[in-house]
Amino acid sequence: MPQGPQVNVRVFGVLREFQRQRDLPCEQSVPLPQGGCSASRLASAMGLPVDRIEGVFCNHTIFGLDHPVRPGDEVAFVPFGTPGPHRYFLGLYKAGHSDR
Repeated sequence: MPQGPQVNVRVFGVLREFQRQRDLPCEQSVPLPQGGCSASRLASAMGLPVDRIEGVFCNHTIFGLDHPVRPGDEVAFVPFGTPGPHRYFLGLYKAGHSDR
């Protein structure tokens, strides 16, 4: 992915452990292309296991991985496995099925 403006990214749950195993931070600034990219492309560029991500919080709202991420956004990737009721209250169930 070309170097450009930054976006702040956090990871939760098993994605945190995945980052720790690779000696990478669980919160970091990541460069984006000038016009942004999809959350899926951002996760791939970071080397995250996209198939384990259920949704992405972008500026405090949950979306599917097809959601566009733009410079300056606050992003958090949430893996599958979030406990039952929380998935529905946060909107993860719907977000995780939007790309399918």
